Amino acid sequence: MPKASKVVKKDIQTLLDDAQTMFKDAASLTGDKADEVRLKAQELLEDALEKAQDLQAAAVEKGREAAVTADAYVRDNPWRAVAISAGVGIVAGILLGRRK
Repeated sequence: MPKASKVVKKDIQTLLDDAQTMFKDAASLTGDKADEVRLKAQELLEDALEKAQDLQAAAVEKGREAAVTADAYVRDNPWRAVAISAGVGIVAGILLGRRK
């Protein structure tokens, strides 16, 4: 996982943890203070959701780019791609065969 993705994941987790804490605190409060804490927690959750959606969009875009690159490579080097696939299959078969 790239460093930027790890940072965003950590930020999202922090936002979610903060929101959970605020909701727990709001449960023991009443009146305007409780409403204020709940509103702040809701904003934190919305921020986390937005960051998660941005991270998902970036991952989808990177996946598309990888697929296009792989497709171009296979079209340009079909026999090499077949040989690589066969080699990976043989190695995977050997590794899986040893586990039994």
